[in-house]
Amino acid sequence: MNQKNQWTSPIIAILLGTCIGLTTLLIQEKTKVVSNSYAAPVEKAAPSVVSIYTQVLQKNDLINDGILKETPASQDLNLGSGVIVSKDGLILTNHHVIQNAQRIIVGLNDDRQVEAKLIGSDPSTDLAVLKINIQNLTPIQLGNSDSVSVGDKTLAIGNPFGIGQTVTFGIISAKGRNSIGLNTYENFLQTDAAINPGNSGGALINLKGELIGISSAIYSSSGGSQGIGFAIPIDDAVQVMSDLVKNGRVVRAYLGMDAKKVTSALAKSLALPVDHGLLVSEVTKESPADKAGIQIGDIIVKINNTTSDNPLKTRSRIASMKPGTTISLLGFRGKQSYQTSITLETQPAMQSIAY
Repeated sequence: MNQKNQWTSPIIAILLGTCIGLTTLLIQEKTKVVSNSYAAPVEKAAPSVVSIYTQVLQKNDLINDGILKETPASQDLNLGSGVIVSKDGLILTNHHVIQNAQRIIVGLNDDRQVEAKLIGSDPSTDLAVLKINIQNLTPIQLGNSDSVSVGDKTLAIGNPFGIGQTVTFGIISAKGRNSIGLNTYENFLQTDAAINPGNSGGALINLKGELIGISSAIYSSSGGSQGIGFAIPIDDAVQVMSDLVKNGRVVRAYLGMDAKKVTSALAKSLALPVDHGLLVSEVTKESPADKAGIQIGDIIVKINNTTSDNPLKTRSRIASMKPGTTISLLGFRGKQSYQTSITLETQPAMQSIAY
């Protein structure tokens, strides 16, 4: 090998190593920048999040000298958010956002405004579906709320206080919150992403820009965000939306009874035969439970061979079944156990009993 080749090979190796090193550093720096930014999921989801303005007619009756006098009604303007979920203009939002609305206006992210039609709403889950007829809509990509884990990073997009579309960041703080007392049927995702008045009905998304929940409420003593917000899981919302689009209301099954959780202390004080289950406290006349012979004081231990000791979970479980479904029920009356079959019926529109 001549002297020229002896010098050339090391130089080429050094240059090649330097290029590889610089390329690696550039890739690492670019990855670092991307990992510190949430611009990509926001850019993907933001066009699907809308502002919702509603006009609500308020009667202003006055009492003067003991006489009720009617005065001209006033119109209040309320604010919320919503999410476009289909190309043909279906929008998911909260029931309380559009409740008693005389007129609903949707403001898109590109500044277009259009009047919306109410397809249906469900006060029991605080969900509503709107429809707008307008071109070039960007529906959000739906995620899977069942696959969400506590600790996952999340973003909330909405229009808090009417100041314009806003993004806040946090994590999933808890799943399956069902005893908040806001709705009849609860299965909330809890997040510490700031949710404020006006965010209701907006999007809770993952870092892929997928919709995992509909922002619904805050837990606050001041009316502002204190790091405890609640969202309806998208899997639940889609089921409700399907019923609202198809039937205009949500069709649920019911048993027709109310029950309290049996605790060890309660079982001991009442000398109950078991220390777990549901103690029946009310039975609706002519309901499936009544027709099956369920009585006040019975203890329900299992439904379809699954232990039942949580009133809220059992209520939601029954409601998720289709009317006409037959369930098996294992219970106690006094110290005698019994098993019976009950055919569920459609829950009446004004049903106030828990199941």
